[in-house]
Amino acid sequence: MYYYSTRNHAEYTTASKAIKKGLAPDGGLYVPAEKATPFKADNLPTGHYREIANTILKLFLTDFSSAQVESAVNLAYSAENFDHPDVTPLHKLTTDLFILELWHGPTSSFKDVALQILPLLLRTAVQITGEKSEIVILTATSGDTGKSALEGFRDIDNTKIVIYFPEKGVSEVQKLQMITQEGNNVDVAAVRGNFDDTQTGVKEIFNDHVLAEKLAEAGYRLSSANSINWGRLLPQIVYYFSAYRDLASRKELLPGEKINFVVPTGNFGNILAGYYARRLGLPINRLICSANRNNVLSDFINSGHYNSRRPLHITLSPSMDILISSNLERLLFELTGHDTMRVNSWMQELKESGEYIIDGETLKNLQELFWADYADDEETVQLIQDTYRNHNYLIDTHTAVGKSVLSKYRNRVEDNSLAVLLSTASPYKFTGSVARALFGNGRFKNRSELELLKILSSKTGIPIPVNLADLNQKPIRHKQVIAPAAMRDHLLSFLNLQ
Repeated sequence: MYYYSTRNHAEYTTASKAIKKGLAPDGGLYVPAEKATPFKADNLPTGHYREIANTILKLFLTDFSSAQVESAVNLAYSAENFDHPDVTPLHKLTTDLFILELWHGPTSSFKDVALQILPLLLRTAVQITGEKSEIVILTATSGDTGKSALEGFRDIDNTKIVIYFPEKGVSEVQKLQMITQEGNNVDVAAVRGNFDDTQTGVKEIFNDHVLAEKLAEAGYRLSSANSINWGRLLPQIVYYFSAYRDLASRKELLPGEKINFVVPTGNFGNILAGYYARRLGLPINRLICSANRNNVLSDFINSGHYNSRRPLHITLSPSMDILISSNLERLLFELTGHDTMRVNSWMQELKESGEYIIDGETLKNLQELFWADYADDEETVQLIQDTYRNHNYLIDTHTAVGKSVLSKYRNRVEDNSLAVLLSTASPYKFTGSVARALFGNGRFKNRSELELLKILSSKTGIPIPVNLADLNQKPIRHKQVIAPAAMRDHLLSFLNLQ
């Protein structure tokens, strides 16, 4: 299978080259140039998560050998990396709602599912292509990608990784996870501004051809661990199939029965993986896009008008505090039949004016599969309370957003299909918000998130993930705070090129 950019049909490339580059040279995102052959969900392997991963990944990684894919899968989804034997287990909340727990990896985030295997795929891609340069992973994060990428790429040979995060746009636990990161090849810096400022800075570095030449002369090549990299997005398709297979094996649905997936999302990668799963034949009825108060995505899906010219709100679900959703470009490319002219036009409008409006036909295609709404912080707190009170089950703020939006969907649409809600993070990654939702703002007003970890565990009886339990004992290793304009110089300094 070959790949090309969402902005240019002219250059075809292999999976290994697309993964190695991360972002296409023209600023677009790599997508499959052809559809993979669909298969029936009934034909999914019945064994471990690894078997499903092998089946899906081999469809897209056609210049990788079977042995190379299987080696990466076996290493990534081992008992050493994931604390649950199912990797992404399903929790039955009600007869018509299951929670897909995606946070059993080494950093308690759904990003682990992809970022435990991406470094292995990238290493193999380098071998396949004969790349001689050292790979520099450059990534902006709204919280979870940062730690997951740092952990995945730590001390990988011939690889360096630099992570930028918005100084005040992540939780205390997320920040501590990043700034205490060990590894001889890693660097982390906070950026004064929001996630969009940070992500824009990273994209500008990728599109800086003068810088690229300077890096190449020094023996470096940039790549990305964000979901703009196809190698990050591809593994996320797997857990949609895994969830459906597990439901079928439990006799919770009929053969071929369509279900809904509810996805809290900011950068649109997690839900886009569901779109590709459906194209592969997974019986998905609706993908329910769940946004927080920064509801640029829900507004877009309901109107066809993408408008990022609005205030960015700091919410209780910070990983979704995003106004420019990069992966939406891939979806528009697919919905328009790979029309690069329209995609280029919309992306140019977004860059110049902060908004664009899609045509009626594309909007119709979008709304046939996607439904969207948002939940504010008050609703988020209420859903955390209700879920714990009614089901003795603890959810994080992002999962609560999804559960709230699902309720709105079911109230407005005559659709009682079984739903799977993607739970993107352990509640302990957002302990302050979760604890205050359960116990009130006043009771633990002056307690830090690290103190609240123990209090929340004591009150609920739910153990703290091992990777979070000792955060307060780790030394701070990364203390830099920089302006967005200084990101380029910071990167060069890290690489000793100044």
